[in-house]
Amino acid sequence: MSDLQLRMLQAVEANNGKIENSDAVFQDIESQILQAALNSLVAKSMITFSIIEKESWKLTSEGEEVVSEGSHEFRLLAEVTKHLEGLDISKVSKVLGPAGKLGQGKAFKNGWIKKDGDVLLSNVTDLPEDSAAGLLKSIKENGILDDKKELADLKKRKLKGVEFALTIVQVETDITSDMLANGKWKTATFKPYNFNSEGVAPHSGALHPLNKVREEFRQILLSMGFTEMPSNQYVETGFWNFDTLYLPQQHPARDLQDTFYLKDTLTSKKPEDETYWNNIKKVHQEGAFGSIGYRYPWKEDESLRMVLRTHTTVISAAMLHQLAKDPKPARLFSIDRVFRYEAVDATHLAEFHHVEGVLADYNLTLGDLITFMKSFYGKMGVKNLAFKPTYNQYTEPSLEIYSWHEGLGRLLEIGNSGMFRPEMLESMGLPKDLRVLGWGFSLERPTMIKYGCNNIRELLGHRVTLDFIETNPAARLEVD
Repeated sequence: MSDLQLRMLQAVEANNGKIENSDAVFQDIESQILQAALNSLVAKSMITFSIIEKESWKLTSEGEEVVSEGSHEFRLLAEVTKHLEGLDISKVSKVLGPAGKLGQGKAFKNGWIKKDGDVLLSNVTDLPEDSAAGLLKSIKENGILDDKKELADLKKRKLKGVEFALTIVQVETDITSDMLANGKWKTATFKPYNFNSEGVAPHSGALHPLNKVREEFRQILLSMGFTEMPSNQYVETGFWNFDTLYLPQQHPARDLQDTFYLKDTLTSKKPEDETYWNNIKKVHQEGAFGSIGYRYPWKEDESLRMVLRTHTTVISAAMLHQLAKDPKPARLFSIDRVFRYEAVDATHLAEFHHVEGVLADYNLTLGDLITFMKSFYGKMGVKNLAFKPTYNQYTEPSLEIYSWHEGLGRLLEIGNSGMFRPEMLESMGLPKDLRVLGWGFSLERPTMIKYGCNNIRELLGHRVTLDFIETNPAARLEVD
């Protein structure tokens, strides 16, 4: 939006939503520039306007000179009167410049001067009224002249702001190579630039708002020393998606009503790490590594069923299993799609995105988790965090993360976090003193807040409009 358009909208608001006469409010703006800005705002459905046609004239620089110094014929008469013996015609241009030559014809027509040889003599006893200057002064003050005959006469003299001609002069819009070669640019007439015009929008692609916010999160995490995990495997087995995170096989989240299972292929092969497979089975059935387990008959077939991943923690589990081969501190994150059998409404979709990270180091504590969360969210400009204990199958202790929302006047949940349970890490082969902090949140919620979107289906899905994607600005989080 240009400065002029912003000024116009502010003026409309200041005048209770209506401006009767734009000329009175925007006296310093030319009508053509004003109308171009209005048309642009109308195209965006921001205002409406109607055109009031009226005749108005503006003086040229020559006309302004006549108002201040007198008409050409009047100045010529005044100069002739000064010379008692008359004014030599050859000296007119030297004394009055171009005005002297222009004024001769009109002065003769009015009967103000006469010619005696090569000398101009006054033909009146007293200086007459300078009617031309008076008419132009009236036009300057009122913008119009009631006497159409006088107006037409002034127009022929080109003392008003119109470029009168019997032919249409071609106006150039740019300097071409041919003009430079033949020198035509020196005499060509160029169309003036309208610096208040927005111009034609370029035809180009645009990033989806989710991708804009996603990239902002990526840059923040990369700046904190995190490495992005590979997240392009959408199909997982129940073993990696549920069992490694100790979600029991009879849990409601594993029902068909909550999870998308594949029909073809139904099941997968067992993982290559037989020890890890047996450790997971033992923890579920009997308990191990300090856990008493769920004490139920764990079924291998259920563990090998193919499923669309319901969270990105499955990626974290796989990467931590790889880390067990060479245990060391690590910072990992992922941002990608997850799938759940949800009833679609204004706040829920069957497909959405998770932002997740894990931080592995020796002898970490709950205090380290809270400190890291404050640092991470502080990078995004989110302050005044509050934490509430919660329950997750694979983390203990677990904390919900809240932040005070000034607009809503209440705490708003912005994430979930916790420390991975010992039986989850030790079953992979990680040492006891290497502990892992985990956290996550959806990508859609901060994007909806950032772009003022009240319905998630307008952000992702068939209701998304191309205009919404093309016109929204880049995401700029308040990074500290």
